[in-house]
Amino acid sequence: MDADPREELQRLVAGLPEAIVPAALRAVTELAVQHDPFLAHLLAAPEETKELTDRARQAIREGDADIDADRVHTTEEIEREFGL
Repeated sequence: MDADPREELQRLVAGLPEAIVPAALRAVTELAVQHDPFLAHLLAAPEETKELTDRARQAIREGDADIDADRVHTTEEIEREFGL
């Protein structure tokens, strides 16, 4: 039986010498970017260096609480609700 290509890729990457890991990361990232324009956009964006505001931290806590309490909706539910 042939090995799963993703498993084979993971095996090869895991066995790379540390010195060439950065080059391998660049090569795989380039392949991924060629097939995903959104990923390319995200990777090109400047790194965010601002601290979160208290309001943003509170919103994150509220979102986490909603997830913990299972107060979430699937994409399909939202699309149905808004007729998308």
